[in-house]
Amino acid sequence: MNTTTNTPATTGGPWNRGKLVGQKAPLKLKEIWAIRVRLQLSTNLRDLALFDLAIDSKLRGCDLVKLRVRDVAHGDQVASRAMVMQQKTQRPLKFEITAASRSKSPGTAEALRCSADVRMPQAGR
Repeated sequence: MNTTTNTPATTGGPWNRGKLVGQKAPLKLKEIWAIRVRLQLSTNLRDLALFDLAIDSKLRGCDLVKLRVRDVAHGDQVASRAMVMQQKTQRPLKFEITAASRSKSPGTAEALRCSADVRMPQAGR
């Protein structure tokens, strides 16, 4: 009879030993601008638009990726305000999209748009 025991492959301890756990510190203004500049230099309008929207709205990641183009744009114009139902709390969240974010890239709505019914396009697809 062949018996096996369920033992972990490594006995080095917990996977997160020595790592920071829990809530992380918010990004500093200098870090936000460094990310923005890199995205602008790479001319990746989609990522820049998503980053600006994330900063403006303070949405959770799961809510941000579920956004549809029609939630934030009307025709070729990016809306000044939007409302999203949060997945975690099931509460509506109203947020303002700053004028700087709306006017920063004139092709932002076009970069996000495939049609009014599709989700924001994902990289590599």
